[in-house]
Amino acid sequence: MREHATPEGTRRYAGRFAGRAAPEYFCEADPAGGLVMSSIGIGTYLGDPDARTDTAYTEAVVAAVRGGINVIDSAINYRFQRSERSIGAALRQLESEGFQRDELVICTKAGYLTPDGDMPADPGVYFRDEYLARGIVAPEDVAGGSHCMTPRYLEDQLARSLRNLGVDCVDVFYLHNPETQLSVVSRGDFAARVRAAFAFLESMVAAGKIRFYGMATWNGFRQPQQAAEHVSLEAMCALAREAGGDGHHFRFVQLPFNLAMPEAFAFANQALDGRNVSMAEAAHALGVSLVGSASLLQAQLTRNLPPVIAEVLGLDTDHERALQFARSAPGMTTALVGMSRVEHVAANLRLREVPPAAPEQFLQLFEQAR
Repeated sequence: MREHATPEGTRRYAGRFAGRAAPEYFCEADPAGGLVMSSIGIGTYLGDPDARTDTAYTEAVVAAVRGGINVIDSAINYRFQRSERSIGAALRQLESEGFQRDELVICTKAGYLTPDGDMPADPGVYFRDEYLARGIVAPEDVAGGSHCMTPRYLEDQLARSLRNLGVDCVDVFYLHNPETQLSVVSRGDFAARVRAAFAFLESMVAAGKIRFYGMATWNGFRQPQQAAEHVSLEAMCALAREAGGDGHHFRFVQLPFNLAMPEAFAFANQALDGRNVSMAEAAHALGVSLVGSASLLQAQLTRNLPPVIAEVLGLDTDHERALQFARSAPGMTTALVGMSRVEHVAANLRLREVPPAAPEQFLQLFEQAR
């Protein structure tokens, strides 16, 4: 598949579901040049690195796109590169069914060292021969024994991801948990490493290999400002401007957002123009689209929710209520859910015809919490 997601293509995709999806099910990501993205996206993190799971993920991605999901998320280290390859197989099938590349928002990540296909008998020997001996990484580049984000390493990983996915361009390329570096380097060195990574990613935008880039984090944007892993969005955007000017392409942040982890909306941990604001407010002001991960917290939020959740959100099941919460926060573009089987897709797409909760309804949950 050639090309990349476009506003016209993603609008065409949304038009396939006219009358079958709630009008608010798709939303336009203004910072990303107007891409139209489904409010539910498919994630591909969990599962064994085996052929059965490969096939199941391919079938799930096909079912997701057929059913109204055009945001597909992965990472090169998910299932040792096999999740990306499962997506690649799905994209080939979808192309044969008439779905076009410009309709789909394909996202991946790099940062962690990963084997290829399965865990080698001696991981140390594998990484020495595959990365160190070939000059792709130097020992001092690796944080915590597993994380690297130098331009040379990102170049290698992007090339592998493009091959795995069978595409010429990735729509969103994330630095994967960059806050991992803060466990071993100073904040000054961290900023220098991020700046170098951003400069490389801007060059890949110019080369047509990625459209936008961002950070996919677990702790970085949820932590209090004094925490060791805290990351300032304002500071990251300043580094992006240094790398790419005012027209930089740092336009996405992925972070956990769910009923148990609501910090992106509820916690004023981001400094912005001298004020402390939530991540959602900072992202809106700085022109960054937010994507929520762990929407169901690996199915932990699909049962036994407090009764107030049902009272406020309605719907039939706790599964639906948890996902409704995750995709309804003002400023949240897409809520990602791991879907390794077709039946997972069907369960999550029950919300396709249901509008996200209105802002005043969503805010009731926080009023009740007080």
